[in-house]
Amino acid sequence: MRLVLILAVVALAGCGADGEPIRPSYSANVSGGSDGVRLGGGVGLRKGPFSLGVGL
Repeated sequence: MRLVLILAVVALAGCGADGEPIRPSYSANVSGGSDGVRLGGGVGLRKGPFSLGVGL
């Protein structure tokens, strides 16, 4: 549920309702070790000097 809410906010912010659309950036990573495999990722927005990012 939390992920859906975050993606909805990013989609709304990037739709261009108040100006030009902002393209979101995505990242994903996979790491492994003696304790197993871990998945991670994030999404971010940048416009001028301001940036917003959320990591999972």
